[in-house]
Amino acid sequence: MVKIVIDKGNSATKFGVFDKGTLLAVNYAPHDDQSPLLSTMRHYQPQAAIVSSVLTDEDYTEIKKLVPKFVLLNSDTPLPFTNLYATPQTLGKDRLAAVAGAQSLYPDSSILIIDAGTAVTYEILLNGKTYIGGNIAPGLEMRFKALNTFTSKLPMVSKLEKHDFPGLSTNEAIASGVINGMVFEMEGYRSTCLEKWGINNTIITGGDSDFFAIKLKNPIFANQNLVLLGLNRILEYNA
Repeated sequence: MVKIVIDKGNSATKFGVFDKGTLLAVNYAPHDDQSPLLSTMRHYQPQAAIVSSVLTDEDYTEIKKLVPKFVLLNSDTPLPFTNLYATPQTLGKDRLAAVAGAQSLYPDSSILIIDAGTAVTYEILLNGKTYIGGNIAPGLEMRFKALNTFTSKLPMVSKLEKHDFPGLSTNEAIASGVINGMVFEMEGYRSTCLEKWGINNTIITGGDSDFFAIKLKNPIFANQNLVLLGLNRILEYNA
């Protein structure tokens, strides 16, 4: 069965076409232009679709017209794992999907999932069956912008700046502080997860995942399409 999974994030819409467990195509579209998405749906003629969105009050009429089965991911959607989050109504759909994606790649395993995007999130799945929660922290760009915005003299820099420790200029000091601080943070979570739950599997996803994957100690697995894989897993579970 051909399916389409749609992830409406903070900056754009990312969507993927699956045939069973195989990802056939991935594309992006701005939030204000559904034509690339609808064109893809008409081409592949999927039998089912799932939407995960950070946006509210959207109209999915055109998408629903093109598929027999439609799922809007929310706190009431059945999941392929037990969710122990105390406030499921406030849990980000992308976080849930990332956990489901990790489950699809490592069935029956305990996993730490890091999503390095606008924010950086840390999720814990135990034995492939139980999601016990996670943490949310500012993402890379957000940290750079915060230092520039909330001080009078610190410049705006980027991850392309030299970031050896110690920094030998203000730009280098900022880049080193932010980037290495995030690496230490991620490694700290990995150490804690290994100590508390015996977790030695880590998956990193999100826009900055490739940047951080090469800076973290092995073993670590980077997958840019983890959320799409998870949406497909949830859709299969419901369809």
